[in-house]
Amino acid sequence: MTSTDLKLVAELLASPGVEERSALAGPVAFLAFHGGMEGGTETVAELAAAASGASLYTLVQPPTLRWHLPSHVIGRGASPALAQVLDHVELAIAVHGYGRRERPVDILVGGANRELATAVAGALRPRLPGSVVVDDLDGIPAEMRGLHPTNPVNLVRGGGVQLELPPGVRGATWRWEDRGPCTPDPALVEALAEVALRAHVRDIGAVDPPRG
Repeated sequence: MTSTDLKLVAELLASPGVEERSALAGPVAFLAFHGGMEGGTETVAELAAAASGASLYTLVQPPTLRWHLPSHVIGRGASPALAQVLDHVELAIAVHGYGRRERPVDILVGGANRELATAVAGALRPRLPGSVVVDDLDGIPAEMRGLHPTNPVNLVRGGGVQLELPPGVRGATWRWEDRGPCTPDPALVEALAEVALRAHVRDIGAVDPPRG
């Protein structure tokens, strides 16, 4: 991270109404860095962590703020709470939201740990038959692949997955200004919790991730 990145993250964390939530638990962490802005992402992370005994870190903005810092800018250095979670776990799944009219039902499964990405995609497909689950990196826009080396999801020991969710499965609308509560698809939460539970017993994901 650059000194400018650290300053930006520190300013965001100090903004009125911004809230960090974290919990140290199992060896998998669910992360959500744009809660309150990418509707439902923090809820997905919280529900999946609760259902699987996973660790958790969310960064939630109030309705009055809309400040999107890319994950590679967030890094780890400016938030002691995030650094503690990243040091505690082996694997991570970062929950993001996006909205592109040409991809209304596509769930994009990026991140450096491709074994874990395959497991996430495999859990999602049977539970969300109305979604298109894309885990081939060539099918994911370059800026959404989650491969940057300072992306927090790639800073844990085993690497992780960056999950990009369209509005429907996270219970959000297509209007970015709608900042009310979201109710994610229970099947999405169930699939992610299953992956985390399997990873707890080292059934998946316990490999050195590729770098890119």
